[in-house]
Amino acid sequence: MQRKLTGRTRRKLRIRKKVQGTSARPRLAVFRSAKHIYAQVIDDTQGTTIAHASSVAESGDGNKVDVAKSVGSAVAKACIDKGVEQVVFDRGGYRYHGRVRALAESAREAGLRF
Repeated sequence: MQRKLTGRTRRKLRIRKKVQGTSARPRLAVFRSAKHIYAQVIDDTQGTTIAHASSVAESGDGNKVDVAKSVGSAVAKACIDKGVEQVVFDRGGYRYHGRVRALAESAREAGLRF
């Protein structure tokens, strides 16, 4: 178990070196736990969170992929309300598959560009 955790951490840090969020194009960061999924849009130059959404706040109806879709559309709506339409996607060391992919695709469908 510890080897998997350090592998994910290594991947996350390798991705984080390449993906930087600016005020013009902030970073959409994803964290997933066993029960929930969290997304936040971060401006790394100022160190502030512009918008966020999580499955804790969303309704828990359906399976985890459906909940991730609703989180993606919620974070996209929050970004567009604050005037942010273009972001950089930070998958956080997770594979672009399942819940992470569902969140990204629903955010794109809701109007975010990345």
